[in-house]
Amino acid sequence: ALTSEKERKIRMVQLRTVSKREKILFPVVLLLLVALLLPDAAPLLGMFCFGNLMRESGVVERLSDTVQNGLINIVTIFLGLSVGAKLVADKFLQPQTLGILLLGVIAFGIGTAAGVLMAKLMNLCSKNKINPLIGSAGVSAVPMAARVSNKVGLESDPQNFLLMHAMGPNVAGVIGSAIAAGVMLKYVLAM
Repeated sequence: ALTSEKERKIRMVQLRTVSKREKILFPVVLLLLVALLLPDAAPLLGMFCFGNLMRESGVVERLSDTVQNGLINIVTIFLGLSVGAKLVADKFLQPQTLGILLLGVIAFGIGTAAGVLMAKLMNLCSKNKINPLIGSAGVSAVPMAARVSNKVGLESDPQNFLLMHAMGPNVAGVIGSAIAAGVMLKYVLAM
């Protein structure tokens, strides 16, 4: 509803190749900046950066493979079991919980719409046109938001592949969410 057929058909320029040095420096510089500017978010974002550094450095190949496959599945199972074991119906099914879920859905919708509108605004002053669909991927639902942007783009133009373009805003959404969560945790724990 926020984009026209013509906008959904915008083809973006080919992405440049990212060097190995840049791939290694990104998590290091990101973590340093977050630790200096927002130290409360550093532990949460540190794990993201550490995993990225392990994968990109190529030095700890077996450890990286274990973390990406077996360990993440085991941790997900234990996290689900522990949260599920503590989740009692009379504690969960309360008006406050439903209000929080509703606020989350509203925030998700606003974030998606704001991303599309920001991409449209950027097109007014940009030499290279930006497909507004990638703006909708600027939320922290990785990789589903980027896949949906790509799928909608392919429906308008079967040769318009937006997945890699949409992953940039998608990862930025994850980083922004992690920083916001770290800052919010600081204030909640200070109460």
